[in-house]
Amino acid sequence: MKRILLSLAATTAMVAPASAEMLDLEKDVLTFGFIKLTDMAPLAVAYEQGFFDDEGLFVTLEAQANWKVLLDGVISGTLDGAHMLAGQPLAATIGYGTEAHIITPFSMDLNGNGITVSNDVWEMMKPNLETDADGKVAHPISASHLKPVIEKYNSEGKPFNMGMVFPVSTHNYELRYWLAAGGIEPGYYSPENVTGQIGAEAFLSVTPPPQMPATLEAGTISGYCVGEPWNQQAVFKGIGVPVITDYELWKNNPEKVFGINAEFAEQYPNTTLAVTKALIRAAQWLDENDNANRPEAVEILSRPEYVGADYEVIANSMTGTFEYEKGDKREVPDFNVFFRYNATYPFYSDAVWYLTQMRRWGQIPEAKPDSWYDEVAKSVYKPEIYLEAARLLVEEGLANEADFPWDSDGYKAPTPASDVIDGIGYDGRAPNAYLESLPIGLKGEQIVVGNEVQG
Repeated sequence: MKRILLSLAATTAMVAPASAEMLDLEKDVLTFGFIKLTDMAPLAVAYEQGFFDDEGLFVTLEAQANWKVLLDGVISGTLDGAHMLAGQPLAATIGYGTEAHIITPFSMDLNGNGITVSNDVWEMMKPNLETDADGKVAHPISASHLKPVIEKYNSEGKPFNMGMVFPVSTHNYELRYWLAAGGIEPGYYSPENVTGQIGAEAFLSVTPPPQMPATLEAGTISGYCVGEPWNQQAVFKGIGVPVITDYELWKNNPEKVFGINAEFAEQYPNTTLAVTKALIRAAQWLDENDNANRPEAVEILSRPEYVGADYEVIANSMTGTFEYEKGDKREVPDFNVFFRYNATYPFYSDAVWYLTQMRRWGQIPEAKPDSWYDEVAKSVYKPEIYLEAARLLVEEGLANEADFPWDSDGYKAPTPASDVIDGIGYDGRAPNAYLESLPIGLKGEQIVVGNEVQG
């Protein structure tokens, strides 16, 4: 109610900035879910800067306990939409886990994750790491340096456990990618065994993001992959060291999406457009003027109703830097990207990459033709909604024509090999050829039977 009254007061006083043209909304009272991570920022900013209000939307934002609860809320309708793992709409649509047709008209960000190891593991890795001219550890760090540590654990009869946030999370796939690129088997899934630990040398399991540091400190896991601020929190607490960011793993990789039920988009098309418009404006605000608004964004995110971590912890990555070993703070201006490089456009090629990783590790148990990947991507990612919302913003003078890929066919140019840690490029138009190029993982007609890969 306070938000509604403030909006009305501003309108009456005629002091509000230029605002959006109202669509004929089918539904104007909405509840969106999120997980306490810095990349939920577009939702918080759209709310706090009045972009939802400008569209005539009265939005409530609700933190969710974990990713499954969040997804179930969108499916049941208790949530009208949510900050989601990019793999969630895809997995739900193909029936991996809970089955439902979830779509995304908006990609929330690029980059933003890191992989952290415990102090003990870091001390075992560090003597073998190269240093630069300043005596600092050279980055990126290959997982090959973790291999002797795992071997030591095995010799002592201990499993090497690592945390990730959800089976279809970017974090699961990025951690697996890093391990495999370093010659470490991260394990497979099968229809009968969904632990993802078949044949694993490093054992990955789910830990909710805010609990990662405490779980590491307790010794339950020896490392994890998570979004911010939970890598920097480990540095501040003195319990772990981030060894690589996902920007170093795969430059400008896709991260979260805004997910809604397909039925919602069909039933409330104008509302869907209005939400997308507000989120685009929020993303623009976050990146404009070389991230000039980031300190204000950090203050918003530090509030308990959003991420709830200390300002300094969130600012450590959100304002263009990243701290590895305590005191080793480096410039990483693109650690969080919300609008640059067409970050908000829902590219089919991003969807295809997630699907290839599901196939690579057995979540998609059998081979699929390239056409299947394209069809699934187009059923979930909706650039047509995004561009319609963008066009309205341009017409209203709230966005620049040049900032949107109007002529895209939905596929990015292939990722060059130099942008990926293992030197293997990615072309979303050729998913099976891509899978064949990866030395570890399922390819061709291979399947997982029992405890082994066959075929």
